[in-house]
Amino acid sequence: MRVQDLGVVDEPVLLFGGPYSNLQATQAVLEQARHRGAKPVCTGDVVAYCARPAETVAAIRAAGCPVVAGNCEVQLAEGADDCGCGFQEGSVCDLLSVGWYGFAQSRVGADARAWMAELPDVVVFAQSGARYAVIHGGVSDVARFVWSTSPMSVFRSEWMALEAQIGPVDHIVAGHSGIPFQQDVGKGRWINAGVIGMPPHDGLQQTAFMVLEEGRAKLHRLNYDMDGAVADMEAAGLTHGYHIALRSGYWPSEDVLPPDLRLSFASG
Repeated sequence: MRVQDLGVVDEPVLLFGGPYSNLQATQAVLEQARHRGAKPVCTGDVVAYCARPAETVAAIRAAGCPVVAGNCEVQLAEGADDCGCGFQEGSVCDLLSVGWYGFAQSRVGADARAWMAELPDVVVFAQSGARYAVIHGGVSDVARFVWSTSPMSVFRSEWMALEAQIGPVDHIVAGHSGIPFQQDVGKGRWINAGVIGMPPHDGLQQTAFMVLEEGRAKLHRLNYDMDGAVADMEAAGLTHGYHIALRSGYWPSEDVLPPDLRLSFASG
């Protein structure tokens, strides 16, 4: 397990995940960090559904933003044939991933892949006397989906697995699942910062990030040039559903969601 320790961070920390090759959203969230005087930290999946993978990686690297390796970075670095997202085989999400992952493979160069290969599995830092650990999905599986409604046993098993590797932590920050939440799991808070590259399946075009300051994580919604992101996807031929999701605020499929988080009225 590769660990990057940021030490004590006195300024606010802007936590976000899933840039997803959405360059416009990435530029917007980095501007938010500059405006707030906050240190940006990313939970991974810099590259995914949208049309500007190489440019998005370049923007994140130029900003000096610490990034945890997401499953997409792991797979691209290894030259794997699929995204390793954990989608059920044959599901809509699994079938759609063929298009966007193939596009990303064709656009991400060797230098970016080498950068991905060196990304840490965990980023740790301290703020207001508490130790935070940033991961992607889970510790047992980088692509594990952990939801607000997941059984408490899931949170506890992942927490134990992490502490077995890096020692005690007070709070865990994660990403991957795409829907932000905070959950008190006994040992501390499990904080999912959400993603900036795709809306959180709630009918709004704004995406989401969190700002951690003085021990409190606050959710914020991100406005960005959504029309520009959609235009880029259409120009690239990435018109399999995720371009519509940027406008509608709903994912093209609920396959990945547990039944208790599905919205019966959202049909794509």
